[in-house]
Amino acid sequence: MDCYFHSNVPSVAPCADCGKPICATCRDERGGCPSCRLSAKVEAATATRPQIAGRVPPRPAPASVRGAAAIAVPDDPAESRALVALGYPLWPLALIPLLERKQSRNVRRQALQALGFNVGFYGFGALLWLTAQVPLMGYSAGILLWLLPVLFLVASVYYGIKVWNGDDVRIPVVTSWIDDRLPKET
Repeated sequence: MDCYFHSNVPSVAPCADCGKPICATCRDERGGCPSCRLSAKVEAATATRPQIAGRVPPRPAPASVRGAAAIAVPDDPAESRALVALGYPLWPLALIPLLERKQSRNVRRQALQALGFNVGFYGFGALLWLTAQVPLMGYSAGILLWLLPVLFLVASVYYGIKVWNGDDVRIPVVTSWIDDRLPKET
């Protein structure tokens, strides 16, 4: 018979405490196995530990008893959220959810925000371009004009990811303007 702890090693004798077959390597001078020695050490350590005063809080029920955890899933279909999310960097894609009649109010709000975001950036770019034409003020506006595409790309990807995940996006000026005209669903 093989050792309980080592496969393919013949056993020499059974454990004195539990009776498992053990080899010469596992057997101690008392005839005990490693699991019995570990069990004795754990019991000795817990016996010397002082008892903590007070009540022990109840253990939480296992997940099978509690039921499934509630995961926040957005109500809108993934295709609509994807179109609105891609509408931040590519504004014509934000028009598609606005043209469909079956879209929820939230998808329409997000599509309008995507369009407002694009209009705001293009308007700010036009204002910077006009300011860059002024002789002395044009240097600082010209530098900002070069940084505007990078800022647009970073912001559109950030807002697109938030919309894709179903989060509520708040663009500083655009969202407050849209909230006045198209309030959120309750």
